[in-house]
Amino acid sequence: MKPRLLHTMVRVKDLDRSVRFYTEVLGLREQRRRVLEKADATLVFLTDEAGHHAIELTYNHDGRDYELGSQFGHFAIGVPDLEAARRELAEEGVEFSRGPYRVSAGGSMIAFIRDPDGMEIELIEMR
Repeated sequence: MKPRLLHTMVRVKDLDRSVRFYTEVLGLREQRRRVLEKADATLVFLTDEAGHHAIELTYNHDGRDYELGSQFGHFAIGVPDLEAARRELAEEGVEFSRGPYRVSAGGSMIAFIRDPDGMEIELIEMR
């Protein structure tokens, strides 16, 4: 078996707000959107420019609320320049929640932000 990671599903409270964050702030693109009538939900799939691993934002129309699960760690997104990313994110009102710092001597610089629902996103400098 040669597994291929396809997508990660995340339930969101406000679909428009979350899509705006992931597309306008983080620069992902909406790949496709599906309304599931029987499930009373809308799914939005987002990817990077290359179309790699997708994030599936799931919005349940019934207005249910969610708590951030303790089993969830974070998403990781590669950026070419962490300081430039910090400046761009600050313009959007997003601040680092942790970092930046180097994981190990000579290792990559990393920092963390949070999405509108409080989920953590790790930014890794990919030079």
